[in-house]
Amino acid sequence: MEPQALGVLLDMSRRAREAGDHAVLSFMAVNDSHALAPFRQAAMWLADGAVHALSGVVQIEANAPYAQWLGRVCAGLPGANGVPALVDAGTLPGAVGAEWGDWLPAFGLWIPFPDGVSGGWLFARDTHWRDIDIALLAEWMRIWHHAWRALGVRAPWSWRHLRNRGAAAAAPLAAAPRRPWWRRPRFLWTSAVVLLLAFPVRLTVLAPGELVPARPAVVRAPLEGVIGSFAVKPNHRVAAGQLLFSFDDAPLQARLEVSRQGLAGALAEYRQAAQLALSEEKSKSQLAMLTAKVEERQAEADYLGGQLERSRVLAPQSGIVLMDDPSEWIGRPVAVGERILRVAAPGDVEVEAWLPLGDAIPLRAGAGATLYLNASPLAPVGARLRYVAHDALQRPDGGYAYRVRATLDGATTHRVGLKGTAKLAGDRVPLVYWVLRRPLAAIRQTIGY
Repeated sequence: MEPQALGVLLDMSRRAREAGDHAVLSFMAVNDSHALAPFRQAAMWLADGAVHALSGVVQIEANAPYAQWLGRVCAGLPGANGVPALVDAGTLPGAVGAEWGDWLPAFGLWIPFPDGVSGGWLFARDTHWRDIDIALLAEWMRIWHHAWRALGVRAPWSWRHLRNRGAAAAAPLAAAPRRPWWRRPRFLWTSAVVLLLAFPVRLTVLAPGELVPARPAVVRAPLEGVIGSFAVKPNHRVAAGQLLFSFDDAPLQARLEVSRQGLAGALAEYRQAAQLALSEEKSKSQLAMLTAKVEERQAEADYLGGQLERSRVLAPQSGIVLMDDPSEWIGRPVAVGERILRVAAPGDVEVEAWLPLGDAIPLRAGAGATLYLNASPLAPVGARLRYVAHDALQRPDGGYAYRVRATLDGATTHRVGLKGTAKLAGDRVPLVYWVLRRPLAAIRQTIGY
């Protein structure tokens, strides 16, 4: 080997190792190789069917006739694991060989990549190729290909590549016997990944939740009217029978007084008719009508008296008053049955969560639930699922969700009304299902399968 050519080869090897990307290596393959062996044209072809680089060309036009013809030429050239081959118009079949003289000089040299399947270089010049030129380019190809592969480009998975690998696997290797298939690293890694994906995990979903009273006594308006005053404040403890609030009873008092006056007049009229009935037959016949009138007035007075008593609402049980600002209720007209407040027994607390429709996984009664409160994220509240509503309800934000109630595992110091995120646990599923459940649901909703 000529000393000058050896120095050029060493310099090009250093530059190939220091190349930062594939574009630099491609340029060196079709242009800088001229320093080792002169040529007129060079091309780099990859097994995907496209010409990747051309000498003297910055950007290749993929639809150009020259590039299309070069792709057909390189696809038909032999790929014997980096062994160079002399090619010319006679080595190519049919119309492809007949067009050789229109595009390339007479003498060509094909150097396939060392793997034999991913591509190669094609050089063409007007003189015969010397053995020293072929040897230098072949060695340069091996050095260059090592740098190319080091940058992460792998041989394409073509049928030709798989066939060659199968043939290589079938060939006996006395020096390095192959391991049994169950001991090969690829099988071991594949088995580990499959086992990991099949590992059972608990299927869980997250839902907004809060602490609510479990069995509160709901206090509703017993009559239609205007609330006059409150005797309690929010979060105050009350005893059973204690006054909670009262209605404005001035209209009832007036109606009751009018009713009582009417009752007194009816009684006086009845007594007068009863005295006259002793001597007059006509007055005796009016007694029945006057008795009915007295009873009517009495019933009206009793009803108004009862309404007046009901205008003072008492606590149905001992507990804590749960309500909004009382000032918002005072002077406000309410209808019969409208909820005013709740009275909850101390410690009677449970978790309420709203499960979105897209996360409605099967949940069993007694399944675990954990509430992570926004006010205390490091002190989760454990609970057991009590029930999941069958019908979805519309939330204030416009979305629909299922109501979920869970009983606490033990007593808690957190107050009612604290909000957070509830973690609901379902059945055990493979890890791959846990990972792909939401993506698969989104794909199914998109494509309809």
